[in-house]
Amino acid sequence: MRIALPNKGRLHEPSVDLLERAGLHVVDGADRKLYAETVDPEVTVLFARAADIPEYVSDGAADVGITGLDQVEESATGDLIDLLDLEFGRCKLVLAAPEDGDIESVADLDGGTVATEFPNVTRDFFADRDVEVDIAEVSGATELTPHVDIADAIVDITSTGTTLRMNRLEIVADVLESSVRLFAREDVVDDEKVQQIETALASVLAADGKRYLMMNVPEEALDDVKDVLPGMGGPTVMDIAGKEDVAVHAVVDDSDVFETINSLKDVGASDVLVTEIERLVE
Repeated sequence: MRIALPNKGRLHEPSVDLLERAGLHVVDGADRKLYAETVDPEVTVLFARAADIPEYVSDGAADVGITGLDQVEESATGDLIDLLDLEFGRCKLVLAAPEDGDIESVADLDGGTVATEFPNVTRDFFADRDVEVDIAEVSGATELTPHVDIADAIVDITSTGTTLRMNRLEIVADVLESSVRLFAREDVVDDEKVQQIETALASVLAADGKRYLMMNVPEEALDDVKDVLPGMGGPTVMDIAGKEDVAVHAVVDDSDVFETINSLKDVGASDVLVTEIERLVE
């Protein structure tokens, strides 16, 4: 089975890192290579441009792919299944126009021209709103086009809005919210290896921001300790050989650890140990 990953740019390192954290280590590194093996002999990695990954998966060059939702929507392949939001690379496609201009709504662009690197997404956006526009497809510096009379507005990616403000553009409407996703062709969704990869990646995401607490608790204080713990379900309670105390293990949010430890000591817990969690299979 082959996984397609971005070969460079802001999505490359987080994608490779996520595979590593999931235990699917890429053998011999991931730089300047088209293909790479992993520690699983049944899984290889294909490195490609983020924009090309949807087509690679759709055509069968890869079985699953990691890339932005914006790239999948723009590819218009229409046959890919969104398996998992990987929770990084968040951005928005927005419609923006000169802040000192006359365009204040989508309808104001009827008969106008919109410049973009995402012609398919843009075309669908305006078609859904029954607004007719000409689309000027560009390959960079989109934000400059309204100032050189190429377009009346743009559809472009923004994360913070800083570039838009620097170019005296303001957002008219949100077009698409995007993040990096795990995608697969419909015919391989039920494949065992695909499901294993989805589970492995999901377990890394589930562990983010969680901590594992272990402690000794007198049996008479057990109910009070259970009341304190804000973790996932009930804690695990185990007997300790030769002692009257019991061992209590629980998963809690990292943001709750400071307050929780103090509350646990107040009700009689001792020897509290806090550790990080690499993966959490729910």
